[in-house]
Amino acid sequence: MSARKIFATTALPYANGNFHIGHIMEYIQADIWVRFQRMQGNDVNFVGADDAHGAPIMIAAEKAGVTPQQFVANIAAGRKQYLDGFHIQFDNWHNTDGEENHVLAKEIYLDLKKAGFIDTKVIEQFFDPEKNMFLPDRFIKGECPKCHAKDQYGDNCEVCSAVYAPTDLINPYSALSGAQPVLKSSEHFFFRLSDPRCVEFLQEWTQNGKHVQPEVANKVKEWFSVRTNPDGSTSEGLGDWDISRDAPYFGIEIPDAPGKYFYVWLDAPVGYLASLKNLLDRRGEDYAAYMADEKLEQYHFIGKDIVTFHTLFWPAMLKFSGRKTPTQIFVHGFLTVNNGEKMSKSRGTGLDPLKYLSLAMNPEWLRYYLAAKLNGRNEDIDFNREDFMARVNSDLIGKFVNIASRAAGFLSKRFEGKLAALGAEGQALLEQLRTQAPAIADAFEKRDTARAVREIMQLCDRVNAYVDANKPWELAKQEGMDARLQEVCTTCIEAFRLLAVYIKPVLPAVAQQVEVFLNVAPLGFADAQNLLGAGHAIGRYEHLLQRVDVKQLDALFEAPPAPVVEKVLPGGEEIAQTIGIDDFTKVDLRIAKIVNCEAVEGSTKLLRLTLDAGEGRMRNVFSGIASHYQPADLIGKHTVLVANLAPRKMKFGVSEGMVLAASHADEKAQPGIYVLEPVAGATPGMRIN
Repeated sequence: MSARKIFATTALPYANGNFHIGHIMEYIQADIWVRFQRMQGNDVNFVGADDAHGAPIMIAAEKAGVTPQQFVANIAAGRKQYLDGFHIQFDNWHNTDGEENHVLAKEIYLDLKKAGFIDTKVIEQFFDPEKNMFLPDRFIKGECPKCHAKDQYGDNCEVCSAVYAPTDLINPYSALSGAQPVLKSSEHFFFRLSDPRCVEFLQEWTQNGKHVQPEVANKVKEWFSVRTNPDGSTSEGLGDWDISRDAPYFGIEIPDAPGKYFYVWLDAPVGYLASLKNLLDRRGEDYAAYMADEKLEQYHFIGKDIVTFHTLFWPAMLKFSGRKTPTQIFVHGFLTVNNGEKMSKSRGTGLDPLKYLSLAMNPEWLRYYLAAKLNGRNEDIDFNREDFMARVNSDLIGKFVNIASRAAGFLSKRFEGKLAALGAEGQALLEQLRTQAPAIADAFEKRDTARAVREIMQLCDRVNAYVDANKPWELAKQEGMDARLQEVCTTCIEAFRLLAVYIKPVLPAVAQQVEVFLNVAPLGFADAQNLLGAGHAIGRYEHLLQRVDVKQLDALFEAPPAPVVEKVLPGGEEIAQTIGIDDFTKVDLRIAKIVNCEAVEGSTKLLRLTLDAGEGRMRNVFSGIASHYQPADLIGKHTVLVANLAPRKMKFGVSEGMVLAASHADEKAQPGIYVLEPVAGATPGMRIN
């Protein structure tokens, strides 16, 4: 069978922050699959890139006082420590502002235009009167017109996955200033997703059982027909896709349309091709010839939150620009913690990848645990700390590594590390292990690593049962049993090597140690059919893995330290004069969401907060917390607002309330200001009683 030719990618992370554990989970899943393909002898190009364009990066760069390009470069500089730390080996890591992406995005657009799939329309678009700019979709928020979820973005709902125009939002507001946006006319470019040719193609492509998982196909199917929304309204299938944005915008300018830029979701997936082209160009290979090869397979690993873009927009862009469409889109779910709890750093339920590495926790523990959970379907998986420790300590140490540690020492001390010929019992055991190779390979191919791991651990159980039955530690004490001892230990080592072949995609670093220990070349999947053979000398055994220490897990999920409280006097000052309930009820305390936060020019103490207190409008509040908070740290959080405090006219504007914060009376004794933050579940407008 000839080698397959594979092009694989992961979703492009937005270049405005560090990797989180969701990124690492996806990259590990893809890395395991790619390593398996290479062990099969297949030719794989595995690439990634930073999604570098869009208004959010432009705005963040402006606040940081750098160019967007420098901002993206600063983010990219921190990627390597994550990828190397978890043994994730991309062949190339690029970004969507690279020259290749500018060229390819324009070529695809022009080909779509030539094929009749680009229209222009004058539309009304939201404009922020305070910021004096058209608002990108992600900087307009409001109520979803389909399911009525609050605080949804202007292009799609994260609750019901509906895709809509920003003007469809109910009670929209600017996420930049909190101002109510106004409508202004602007000419925009549209991809004709509603064209009958496009609809027919996408229906067949998504529903033929070849390109997406069944659960994903069922979800996508909803977008092709008239459907009734929760509010009783109806939606009529695919609509045309707005692919342009107005200046100012950090992105790729549309050919022959000065001041117009591609919407970031048009050029972002083109970044897959651009990263590949960048790689092939540096190798001196022909990108056009590579992509034209009919045998080329193209795979994308993504999360379920971006299904629409990858199963509708992306295949349609490729198809009608005359390019190869993806072979498959692999969709995974989200990662929760401790029985479905949403991750939160403040509550100690976050799983920070760098913190994990800094605690000297073995990256292959996490690779193994995630592999044991992922099943190839679009399902959420849960990280449970007790389960994590049990699986690693029991499976990897107690079952897999234990096989080598129980046999290697006898071979080294008694037989110069040399293996003997296998007896009938050993040959039968090895054959049992080999018969499972097709099932394990099938599981890896289908990304059902949970099944692959189960199969491998069941084989480990068989080998350990053989060890317990033959008891090499007792044979070593008996005279005249040297030949039998060498044969039993040889069987263990031959079995261990075969198991190492199977688990190598999951544990590449351990496999490399095993290869050194066994004095063998890098293991491929075909090596499962071979033997080391009598006379082969192994090296000295060194510990391959350590057990998980519960103290490491405690530290990993340790919540940030609570503020130290003075014991003599609360807060460093005496309790205020007693009041009656009538006095208390005069103060109207409400939950408010911090929609935006920014520094106040001319003040070193104040921050300007834009608050949503559930009133259908935004409030402007000034708070003297600038010395302890960066604006970005507060955006999106909930806090407590004194809602009925009389407005106060200040030098910088009118403050419409007061945000509550805690501090010590003696700043020298205990510095710090702590803005009050309610627990999860509180929503804007709730009154505090």
